[in-house]
Amino acid sequence: MKKIVITIFLGFSLGILLIKSQAFSWYRIQEMFHFKSFHMYGLLFSAILTAAVSLVLIKKFNIKSMNGNEIRVKPKKIDWRSNIIGGLVFGLGWSISGACTAPVYILSGMFGVVGFILLFGAILGTLLYAFYHQKKLNS
Repeated sequence: MKKIVITIFLGFSLGILLIKSQAFSWYRIQEMFHFKSFHMYGLLFSAILTAAVSLVLIKKFNIKSMNGNEIRVKPKKIDWRSNIIGGLVFGLGWSISGACTAPVYILSGMFGVVGFILLFGAILGTLLYAFYHQKKLNS
């Protein structure tokens, strides 16, 4: 029960942070793609910096997961073809919809049908990736 409460609290906190920072705003995303504003770049770079500092602290202080397990980040094999294709598909979806992963949930809650269409597309894309990845592993 404690994990569920913490997860819900963190989810709501992230949602509030994304709403207040206007990360779901189509206009902010359009400004970024047209290089008219630093707002979204600053938001993305601060997220990268936060993740990097968090990983350093996790390794340095040997922080455990909520289950008490050691947190390990496994190096990922670089597959340029998959990265380029995946990046293009993600970027295309992002530029068309004006939303990346987390803001899709915000859009679903704030704008109903449009958000749920985007959410459906995100879930479909995840399932297609899982199917492709499983097929790739089996071959």
